[in-house]
Amino acid sequence: MHATLIGLSAILMWSLLALFTALSGEVQPFQLAAMCFSVAASIGLISLATKPSGFRNLRQPLRVWFLGVGGLIGYHFFYFTALRNAPAVEASLIGYLWPLLIVIGSALLPGERIGWHHVTGTLAGLAGTVLIISKNGLSFDGSFALGYGAALLSAFTWAAYSLLSRRFETVPTDAVTGFCAVTAVFSLICHLGLEQTIWPKGTYQFPGWPRAGAGGRSLLRMGLRRKTR
Repeated sequence: MHATLIGLSAILMWSLLALFTALSGEVQPFQLAAMCFSVAASIGLISLATKPSGFRNLRQPLRVWFLGVGGLIGYHFFYFTALRNAPAVEASLIGYLWPLLIVIGSALLPGERIGWHHVTGTLAGLAGTVLIISKNGLSFDGSFALGYGAALLSAFTWAAYSLLSRRFETVPTDAVTGFCAVTAVFSLICHLGLEQTIWPKGTYQFPGWPRAGAGGRSLLRMGLRRKTR
């Protein structure tokens, strides 16, 4: 029962990601990632502090850190970028190709075999999703190509992250707290250098907080600051 409840909570959180991202308004991708992972890291650090061996679990090989941090940063940057530059429904449909990619990619792992029923079940789930969200019409506009491309990259990133994580099955879940903390810091640095600070409507505006990044901001100005139509 405990594992089932954890699984259901994970499904609920995944399903709310697109909604909450859309509700965050024009908050920039790196800024949004920094805010989200700061909260996640804070909760994780509190949890580690209550465990005798909690912080020792953060001692992991460098390749584990590269995979953990790279997967979190890459996926969320591409996903947030996709929802800033394409309609949430279409972008999410493309972004959630990652389960299908994981099933297909599993066939490439040592000792793994993929059966017809795996592919059939995954395709059926994807087809069901398409039917549900397209009941009022579904169209892919070429003007949202940047968003669609970012959504596709997010799907490949998360699939690759999930498949490669199989190589580190002994890494404890508590190590994810460290990944979240580094992701938050890295995202904040990228935000300050590349993006304009945009707070969600109705939130407290911190005095003296830089409203715009340095000269590097222009690198992401095209596309990232577009408003989703």
